[in-house]
Amino acid sequence: MTTRPSLSAPLLDIEDLLISYRTRTGLVPAVRGVSLSVRPGEVVALVGESGSGKSTTAHAVLGLLPAGARVEGGAVRLDGTDLAGAGEATLRAHRGRTVGLVPQDPMVSLNPVQRVGRQVAEVLLIHRLAPDRDTARRRAVHLLGEAGLPDPHLTARRYPHELSGGMRQRVLIAVALAARPRLLVADEPTSALDVTVQRAILDHLGALTRQADTAVLLITHDLGVAADRAQRIAVMSSGRIVESGPVDDVLGAPQHPCTRALLAAAPAFAPPRRPTTARTQARATAAPSKPGPSPSSRAADLLVAEDLVKEFPARRAPARRAVDGVSLRIARGETLALVGESGSGKSTTARLLVRLTEATGGRITFDGEDVTRLRGAGLRRLRRRMQIVYQNPYASLDPRLPVAEIVTEPLRAYRLAGRAERARQAADLLDRVRLPAALLRRRPAELSGGQRQRVAIARALALRPDLVVCDEPVSALDVSAQAQILDLLMELQRESGIGYLFISHDLAVVRRIADRVGVMRHGRLVECGPVESVFTAPQHPWTEELLASVPGAGRGFIVR
Repeated sequence: MTTRPSLSAPLLDIEDLLISYRTRTGLVPAVRGVSLSVRPGEVVALVGESGSGKSTTAHAVLGLLPAGARVEGGAVRLDGTDLAGAGEATLRAHRGRTVGLVPQDPMVSLNPVQRVGRQVAEVLLIHRLAPDRDTARRRAVHLLGEAGLPDPHLTARRYPHELSGGMRQRVLIAVALAARPRLLVADEPTSALDVTVQRAILDHLGALTRQADTAVLLITHDLGVAADRAQRIAVMSSGRIVESGPVDDVLGAPQHPCTRALLAAAPAFAPPRRPTTARTQARATAAPSKPGPSPSSRAADLLVAEDLVKEFPARRAPARRAVDGVSLRIARGETLALVGESGSGKSTTARLLVRLTEATGGRITFDGEDVTRLRGAGLRRLRRRMQIVYQNPYASLDPRLPVAEIVTEPLRAYRLAGRAERARQAADLLDRVRLPAALLRRRPAELSGGQRQRVAIARALALRPDLVVCDEPVSALDVSAQAQILDLLMELQRESGIGYLFISHDLAVVRRIADRVGVMRHGRLVECGPVESVFTAPQHPWTEELLASVPGAGRGFIVR
């Protein structure tokens, strides 16, 4: 998204902005005197940990603050018009027309019951940029193609759930740029996408904004994206901008302790993990570069998969093979990461290994026992030894239950403890994940993203499993929360010898936590070996392409 620097007057000029949230105990300041400018053709990245005020600042630009928020002072000038004190009619005239928004979650932002072409056309009709619906529909097809969607005529007739994550994000780009706005606010536009799709989205977004000399305010927790795509960066902490300047200056020689802390926490800038034991180190050194288990080491393996296949039937077409002959192994106390683009088969492979999906072919051995076709009581016993931590803790935690009941739910399901013992273990589990006992009575909505993920980990630990599958467990968290969760997972592994299968699209995170990494493409495991070997001397062209797609790789930050 990098554009040429501009010497023109700022298009967006935020001056001494003050925003507070109204709560039961009074006003809580969220943005404290922020000043920030963005010029035409310039990309400015606003970074900071969760709760720092960056998204609140961005929403103030669009007049989209929630009901409990109030602008206490300052100005938000867009081409000279102060939007901070503007009425709703003025804000509506600017939203989508002068300033566009690419939000983080397309499944929340897109209407699930409307075809995507109609949703793009709606912007043109609202701002009277098309004389009638037929013209708007034709223009919407063109915009979808311009946003990089294949077969835009067909895509326009599809619903959001029929598209991949990357395709949905391209629809949002088409919506945001439909009226050719002069300013684009991109709020975490690619945080949930794999690196190849992320690069394609950001490249395309950059090309479109360069053509129109659009100003871009990029909100991100990914310092690699900021390094790769912006000319200037502003670091927020506790509602204030604590440091700003050219990207190379801020990231190369940070002056403020908060900036230095962000850089220290970012996986892209952290040192790689070292093997946790001499045995792990010896196994990693001796591991073959060819995917698959080593026959001589099978006795020491916790889990072994051989030639796994998973096919999904299709109407009037051959069955789709999502997993195609995958062989892998995970030792006790070891972390094996699976990486690859969306649809490569990573999550399906994980579901096969923990027996949440039935394999079409192949063999799965757990602790020396063939569990491929296990049923009934045997399968129930197996699942006590395998647990999953999902990507979105808010979606995977019951919002109606307090934390104490959430973390002890597995104990209740397996009838392993009475009420008093569950209460005692709830406090112990929270202590293990470094959360205070005061949170036991709270519900998920009252916790931060990092706290919710710790609760999910505590629940996964309740049955003392041998293997935990971590499916994108930190992709939705800021770098500080990411670092805390990764450190916690490694500490728990050192204490109890848990094996991890770690699925991630973030190669910097993988480098930090994993002992070995497997690279998947089109359902196949194309390369597998020690993390440092695979990342510094990749053997497969697809691995090289993945590494080249990592944000910031061109600046020497990130994994190589």
